[in-house]
Amino acid sequence: MNRDLHDFRQTYVKGELLIADMSDHPMQQFAAWYQEIEKEGGVKEPNAMTLATLGEDGFPKSRIVLLKEYDQEGFVFYTNYESEKGVSMATHAQVGISFFWASMERQVIIKGNVSKVTPERSDRYFNARPKDSQLGALVSDQSRVIENREVLEDTMSALKAKYESQDISRPSHWGGYVVEPVSVEFWQGRPSRLHDRIRYRIEDQKWIKERLAP
Repeated sequence: MNRDLHDFRQTYVKGELLIADMSDHPMQQFAAWYQEIEKEGGVKEPNAMTLATLGEDGFPKSRIVLLKEYDQEGFVFYTNYESEKGVSMATHAQVGISFFWASMERQVIIKGNVSKVTPERSDRYFNARPKDSQLGALVSDQSRVIENREVLEDTMSALKAKYESQDISRPSHWGGYVVEPVSVEFWQGRPSRLHDRIRYRIEDQKWIKERLAP
């Protein structure tokens, strides 16, 4: 069963980071990088991000969620408020999110405080979703133990019939969160594992840029 991965390596050679070339605000720098990865391609879902929360059992847990919006305020995603991550975030507002774009040898690592977006913002996004995705938010008691998959499929079939000719309203247990960053690190792979790491952090309500050792 043991597998030796010691010699599995990748040499990073695609870029470098210089503080002088980076934006004054981390969200502007994120926007520039995100636009580059969209243009460059090579990543099927560049908006896939890892969300790490502190669980009620005392363990951290990370999972992939999809970034749906970003602006000067922060990073927005949507989920079930009553899910495991929703319960965790209700108790522990400090979260971590990260992106890894292998084709450009880049990571973005964020620490921030999470809060719910307004109901109106959640409504707008929910109403723009495909109908099957709207139904999925109704079907799943996310993170609960279920007997089998047929429970989900039977419920989905019943709801499809019920809402065949009706609009679906956003359920109160589903909506958006925004992560307001307090620290944003931009990581660029470099040869010999001497990677470039530039971190933005808040100090006296201003963003400070600093280089970290790899």
